[in-house]
Formats: sequence, C-alpha cells, structure tokens
Amino acid sequence: MSKIYDSPAAALEGLLFDGMTIMSGGFGLSGNPESLIPEIRASGVKDLTVVSNNAGADGFGLWMLLESRQVKKMISSYVGENKLFEQQYLSGELELELNPQGTLAERIRAGGAGIPAFYTKTGVGTVVAEGKPVEEFEGEEYVRETWLRADLSIIKAWRADEEGNLMFRKTARNFNPNMATAGKVTVVEVEEIVPAGTFDPDCIHTPGIYVDRVVLSTVNEKRIEKRTVRERESV
Repeated sequence: MSKIYDSPAAALEGLLFDGMTIMSGGFGLSGNPESLIPEIRASGVKDLTVVSNNAGADGFGLWMLLESRQVKKMISSYVGENKLFEQQYLSGELELELNPQGTLAERIRAGGAGIPAFYTKTGVGTVVAEGKPVEEFEGEEYVRETWLRADLSIIKAWRADEEGNLMFRKTARNFNPNMATAGKVTVVEVEEIVPAGTFDPDCIHTPGIYVDRVVLSTVNEKRIEKRTVRERESV
C-alpha cells in the first residue's frame, strides 16, 4: 500500500477528532509542518492538546490553530515570540505545560522508545518538579518525568523516498525525528519525494517504519524569525 498522498488534506483524512493529542514538529520557525497545519484548521477539529517546542509566531505555524481557538492545551518549551499565545494563557483560555527544552525532547524520545518514565536533574528544586517524584541517586536528587506520546505526529522533512524513509536539513532535525517515532500515526510533508532505494542507508535520519503517510509540501516559506544585518562599510 502506497504511503504517498495527493494533498495535505488527503494525508490527514480520517485521522482528526476532537480532544486528540497532536505532536507538531519544528524548532522556532524551522521545520514547521506548514502545509498540514492549515488543513487541521480547516477541519474545525477542537479541544486539541498540542505538543511542540514552540507555538509558532504571529501569523505563522501553530499560531493559526491558536487564533481559531482549536487548541485547549500546549505542552511546550519556548513560547516567547507568540503574543497571541501569551494573551490566551494569561486570560485563562489556554492551558500550558511548560518543560525545559531538553526534558521536552527526552520525553518525546522516551515516548517513541517505549520508556514510560526517566529521571533528570533538570528542574530539581524549582516549580518544574512540583507534584513529581524526586529520588536520590549517588547522592544527587533527580526528578521523574514521564513520556509523551500522541494520536498524531505532523512532521516536516526535506526529502522522503516512496517507502517513507526521511532526510532532514539542519535545525529541522531538532524535534521532528523524535516526534516521528512517538505518534500512533505519523504524517510527513516533504519538499521532494524520490524513488525507493535512492538514499544511502547511512544518510537516512528516520526509517520509513515510523512513517505512515507522506505528501509533498504546498507551503515552503522558510521564514526568518529575526533578521539581523549590519550596515555596509563605506569605501
């Protein structure tokens, strides 16, 4: 059965339902599933729990689902560039589970690896550890964190072959590969689809066994979050 779908809407067909948990890839504005997010918005699905490092930026990425009030809870690490997110959280509209960035990444990796819990020093003695078991190992305290898994993972990759093997570019690898392993269903949008056998096996970042559906991206904006330039020196 082919993993290749004709459109982002077709790739999501039959997967969305109210109250579901969605993992959405991306690191800042790099590697966001720009083509799949608008289709989730268009579906009208609501009361979503979304796991993502960040919540998009004004007018971009997951901001679209916040603006339409389809997200009930965010499980995130960095949300500082999203004014809408701030407004909804401070007004009580949006629930937030804030994680240290490395802890978030490890919770996702653990979910994909089938590891229900692990211990970390990060957050010990802070609000991060409130309500969580703390144990001592070799004289040091560690807080127990639990895995994260999702009903659906939406991923942005650079290239895929027809079997769903994936390659990512640069910082798009920061969360996307782990999220691909932690969803019950993983849908990937890519910039290029090539025949099976094209990739050197050593160059595959995510094996196709973790990927259920693949679709060509319809949006590849590659937006720059903060452009910094210097004035040209006078000659």
